[in-house]
Amino acid sequence: MADIRPFKAIRPVKDKTEHIAALPYDVMDTAEAKTEISREPLSFLRIDRPETNFPDGYDMYAPEVYEKAREIFDKMLADGDFVQDDSSCYYIYELTMDGRSQTGIAAVCSAADYESGVVKKHENTLAAKEQDRIDHISALGAQTGPIFLAYRRDADIDAVVKKHKARTPVFDFVSPDGIGHRVWVISDSEDIERLSKCFEGISDIYIADGHHRCASAVKVLKRFPEAPGYFMAVLFPDSELKIYDYNRVVRDLNGLSESRFFDRLRKKYTVEQLGSERTAPGKKGCMTMYISGTWYRLEIKEEFVVDDPVGSLDVAILQNEVLSPILNIEDPKTDERIGFIGGIRGLAELEKLVDSGAYEVAFAMFPTSIDELFAVADAGRLMPPKSTWFEPKLRSGLFINRFI
Repeated sequence: MADIRPFKAIRPVKDKTEHIAALPYDVMDTAEAKTEISREPLSFLRIDRPETNFPDGYDMYAPEVYEKAREIFDKMLADGDFVQDDSSCYYIYELTMDGRSQTGIAAVCSAADYESGVVKKHENTLAAKEQDRIDHISALGAQTGPIFLAYRRDADIDAVVKKHKARTPVFDFVSPDGIGHRVWVISDSEDIERLSKCFEGISDIYIADGHHRCASAVKVLKRFPEAPGYFMAVLFPDSELKIYDYNRVVRDLNGLSESRFFDRLRKKYTVEQLGSERTAPGKKGCMTMYISGTWYRLEIKEEFVVDDPVGSLDVAILQNEVLSPILNIEDPKTDERIGFIGGIRGLAELEKLVDSGAYEVAFAMFPTSIDELFAVADAGRLMPPKSTWFEPKLRSGLFINRFI
């Protein structure tokens, strides 16, 4: 059963919340982060991307970079930019994008649950990316970026959330990208106990986004045995989540002529020419492809559909039937001939990349479903890289979990 608990969050003071809250550290590069900090000097990116405080080209993994993050954090605490709740609370966090809202609960989760498999993952992590956050968390003595978790919807949890959302939120702002953010605090002991018992009845929690942040937080906790063994997360019911497509672009056809490439495709797919109009795939088992100024619909032939939680994913079918055998992309994590484009950027971005000559072909994918994600994790399996793209992104700096 899941061990989910309230915690004493450090959070921005009300009049500075929208200035401090920032996109996650891993959705932008250093230059983009510096641009955002120039626009918003209080941005939490100063702490989450501390290399922005140094000249261009500075080693972002140098010890003094992480020390700078701690220095800025301590100064903001001393200046009163943040406050910490006196007692442990749960926090309701609602995000609204394009008229659709999703509401989660910020809490801390047991590291033991992560290691035992109660908190389930669906992708591997890279040691170098883990080490960066390990050093960052260790320097701050705090976890600054919440893990994005999902669970199967629970009516009793919904009832507690609905009750508190009827009240006035402590935070209510719209970020520059148009995303609405609202936060409520659950501080009364009766509802805290009720939520904790509800989570105890849930046997499976899933990492939706933040595998590296989660693995890093758990490893840091092992370094500090005196610290409570819990990491910070926001947990969302599956029914409120939307997964966007994660599309692919490839630089060349592996030496094949275009006609030969199509001949190879037709062995596994039915291929329909669509013309110049941008078209997204309309169902599972289909993808659309853009090449030489034309869109095509590709549907996998029935005899090549497999009954397997990983092999049946559209991104896996593309990898197993096209990228590997036809285009010779064996390891998409390391092959520089392939690029990954989040569906939030739209089909126009795929056209742009191909028309510019930077890539020769683009594949627009049907989104992976939350049920498919759960099935892969339940089977103890891993998805191909870049299988899911979640929007909207949780903001960093709204909740901080200090453990030492």
